[in-house]
Amino acid sequence: MSFIWSLIVGALIGTIAGAITKKGGSMGWIANIVAGLVGSSVGQALFGNWGPSLAGMALIPSIIGAVLLVAVVSFFFGKS
Repeated sequence: MSFIWSLIVGALIGTIAGAITKKGGSMGWIANIVAGLVGSSVGQALFGNWGPSLAGMALIPSIIGAVLLVAVVSFFFGKS
């Protein structure tokens, strides 16, 4: 059950990151989940585990990491 909860929180983090970067419309649910989970790892590695936590992910560093990830990936792979 914790795996499913992590996927849900990862999707939420990815969706928030997509909305902040204005790239959420071009990302599907799988991309949102991947961006949320990978961005969470990157954000917590760079910024630590401070702030509120949900499903083992510190939300604020996770969102910042996902925003950075989405921005970098869309810079390299974006069409415009």
